[in-house]
Amino acid sequence: MKIARILLIQLLSISLIISCKSPEKSEQKAVTKSRTVTTNYKIPVFESDDRKQKILSIATSLKELIEEHTKESHIPGVAYGVVVDTNLVVASATGLLDISKELPATTSSAFRIASMSKSFTAMAIMKLRDEGKLSLNDPVQNYIPEMSGLEYLTADSPEIDIENLMTMTAGFPEDNPWGDRQLDEPDQMLMDLLTDGIAFSNPPSYTFEYSNTGYALLGNIISRVSGMPYQKYIKEHILLPLGMNHTYWEYDKIPQEQLAIGYRWEDDQWKLEPMLHDGSYGAMGGLITSIEDFSKYVSFHLSAWPPRSGPDMGPVKRSTLREMHTPQSPYLNTRATDFNNEPCATVTGYGYGLGIHTNCKGLKWVSHGGALPGFGSNYVFYPDYGVGIMAFGNLTYTAPWPLKKIEKLLFETLELEPRKLPISDILRERQQQVEQLIKEWSPELEQELLAENFFMDKSREHRMAEANEIFNSAGAVLETEEITPYNQLRGRFKINTEKGFINVFFTLTPEKEAKLQQLYLSFEPDES
Repeated sequence: MKIARILLIQLLSISLIISCKSPEKSEQKAVTKSRTVTTNYKIPVFESDDRKQKILSIATSLKELIEEHTKESHIPGVAYGVVVDTNLVVASATGLLDISKELPATTSSAFRIASMSKSFTAMAIMKLRDEGKLSLNDPVQNYIPEMSGLEYLTADSPEIDIENLMTMTAGFPEDNPWGDRQLDEPDQMLMDLLTDGIAFSNPPSYTFEYSNTGYALLGNIISRVSGMPYQKYIKEHILLPLGMNHTYWEYDKIPQEQLAIGYRWEDDQWKLEPMLHDGSYGAMGGLITSIEDFSKYVSFHLSAWPPRSGPDMGPVKRSTLREMHTPQSPYLNTRATDFNNEPCATVTGYGYGLGIHTNCKGLKWVSHGGALPGFGSNYVFYPDYGVGIMAFGNLTYTAPWPLKKIEKLLFETLELEPRKLPISDILRERQQQVEQLIKEWSPELEQELLAENFFMDKSREHRMAEANEIFNSAGAVLETEEITPYNQLRGRFKINTEKGFINVFFTLTPEKEAKLQQLYLSFEPDES
């Protein structure tokens, strides 16, 4: 797809029916083990959950932004939506899905979403993995023997495995826009490509480089392992279980009044782009869907957060989704900017069919764009906020929205807040004991509270002297604030005093009765 720099340009518009003969594969089997789970864990929660009402309040502003962008970018039609948890809260469309017929775009219009299809392919691989039918570390040639004849760049190149294809680290060259035109090629073309030999741009497992061909090969593996075309497997095992009954692989299966026609803007006019049929490269970008259907997919991804007990409804486990949301080759983008276009370094990387980003302000988002001749689409979801946004357009390689302006609405205008982690019982108990310790240094409390390393790391005398100096500088204690947890066993709190406040940070041990292993104190005087 034409998102060659998906990890450098945030979210900008950015599939194999072979023999069903079972290949040689790993012998691993899925094993379900009975495990003990604590009842003490408190999952992150929204302290005040008015997200739906807030997002509804900006529906008009959002529509204005989309309409302005559509006009400026010469996009015939755009459909968009906002999901909160499992609800499509805002859904609308503007413009035309078919210019010649003057058919208006709607939220049920079917747009080709191009590379946004990749995460469905990745999810199918993960489902097969969870069922014990393959391993991500299996060499690809175990499933596609035609891979065995490839000529690698170096003698120390590792053999390409399934995870390399998933994370685009197989060493294949970026194949935009060439890959876009391979969508409807027959299966034999893909095998001929392997037999003739692929030109490598890098050794495998060395670096990320966007590859549509890698995802076409993943589709081939799904077909061989499942014993059915990957399109059928994904439909039966992912789309239908999610209720995505109006998502398609082949455009001629879609009612004409629902199908978005693709265009390019050239010579100050819209020109038709050819509609490509589904074929061997469909796993990298062949899906066609609507905002109403795709919202169910976004909701499913959001359902993975936060980690918690309770039934897993599938089609894959919540933990598997979170695995998909984890960057495998993260790097620091020092040139990134936030939604105010101010410098904000971002750690970004590619997971399994998804791009993952965390910026300097701690905002995390998971996303993918999609583009084919005639289409440009994007979706982004924010796991900590339970919010997802998506937009589809029918103009070649064109982002369907002004994303930064939309993020500004969400996180600045609405001031959406993420879930907060409640204080664990042990952390609350230890906070009280730590405060007592640094004030009194009671030998009895030390015996009960401190881990064996505590005074080995810094002597009792030095710790007491440090604490006494801080309290003397701080003056009378006024109030102790509630601890801010980092996790179940680590946190920080403040002790307000007449001259400022004392910062207290501590970490507990992994013992069953978690004890104090690390403690840092500092004083910040009141500048007023």
